[in-house]
Amino acid sequence: MKSTNKHVRVSVGEFRIERAGRNAIIKVLDSGRISEGEMVREFEERWARFIGTKYSVALNSGTSALIAGLTALKYMHRGPKIRENTKIITTPITYIATSNAVVLSGFEPVYVDIDKDTFCVTPENIQAHLEDVDDTEEYSLILPVHLLGYSCDMDEINKIAKKHDLLVFEDSAQAHGTLYKGRRVGSLSQLADFSFYIAHNIQVGEMGSVVTNNYEIVKLVRKIKANGRMCDCPICTRSTKGCPKMKTGKEDFDPRFTHELIGYNFKTMEFQAALGLAQLDRIDWIIQRRRQNVKYLNECLKKFSNVIQLPLYDENVSYMAYPIVVKNPKKISRKKICTELERRGIETRPLFGCIPTQQPAYHHLRDKYEGKLPVAEHIGANGFYIGCHQYLTQEDLAYVVKTFGAVFNELLG
Repeated sequence: MKSTNKHVRVSVGEFRIERAGRNAIIKVLDSGRISEGEMVREFEERWARFIGTKYSVALNSGTSALIAGLTALKYMHRGPKIRENTKIITTPITYIATSNAVVLSGFEPVYVDIDKDTFCVTPENIQAHLEDVDDTEEYSLILPVHLLGYSCDMDEINKIAKKHDLLVFEDSAQAHGTLYKGRRVGSLSQLADFSFYIAHNIQVGEMGSVVTNNYEIVKLVRKIKANGRMCDCPICTRSTKGCPKMKTGKEDFDPRFTHELIGYNFKTMEFQAALGLAQLDRIDWIIQRRRQNVKYLNECLKKFSNVIQLPLYDENVSYMAYPIVVKNPKKISRKKICTELERRGIETRPLFGCIPTQQPAYHHLRDKYEGKLPVAEHIGANGFYIGCHQYLTQEDLAYVVKTFGAVFNELLG
């Protein structure tokens, strides 16, 4: 939608390749190798250190990371394992990739309601659901989502999982650097996924990661993302020291073309990793700028808090966006607000929608869940977000505040 002001466009996110990123791309081009290589390996190592896990495996998207992680848990031999066709407890409010990954990996998503301020599934709702089912043996996993940067209550979720003999897999796709009791989310369970999609805090276009402290999961994910081939070395030494898997005495054997598992092509490229490395050098600045922008907007928009719910401010949150929920949709609707904001040059996005009741792809679950997820349904129908990204200027922020005032004055009379 076109803005009434040709010179103003406050976007949800903005992508800029700074000098360091451009130099990194040129380095990849000059190397003559664009498939996974040194840049990917370096990003994996640095991302694991940043999150606080032993290992990280890069994949071509956050969705791929979810699917590969869930698939790896099915193939485990020595460590924790989940059974296919079992149930996974997760959130009804998030980007649909989470539910899609559950279904595509051969599991059934089960939804419980969320907290109205953090948009995260609550331990109380998880526990209440498990106490209400006849057979918890049908369940294998809890998949909490740290939405828009907000952290789930992982201590309590882990306690519930242990009590019911369930595993925990954190979906940290939108929470780059968020702290939970001094530790970064993604390091608080068996494994976690991240997404480096263009709208996220580390933005490379398309790339994802699985992080974990479990080396068996790492090896399985490396195989799964390469069509299940036997190769699971972090760096291929075939051209330098030879392949360790070929020193088995077998004749006519090549692990690159010997497939142990049914997998996918989820490999990434050097370009994305190069951009990610350049941004990792500035990750603290990115997080701080976004946090400052949220704080500023909250202070300036609090006069409208009788009309809209402003985002909960927390110094530990690494904000992906600035979420807003309309309190009384009968008085003023999300559609009217977003239409007027867009007309004036402020980009908006709906807050995903309640997956089992508001997403057409899951319409087969509507009757089962309608009315049972009241918080998620309210937020899905009345929530939206605008940008808080690091490239917003003071002028941009002032324009947002001024525009909200004009919109509410017009709509509320």
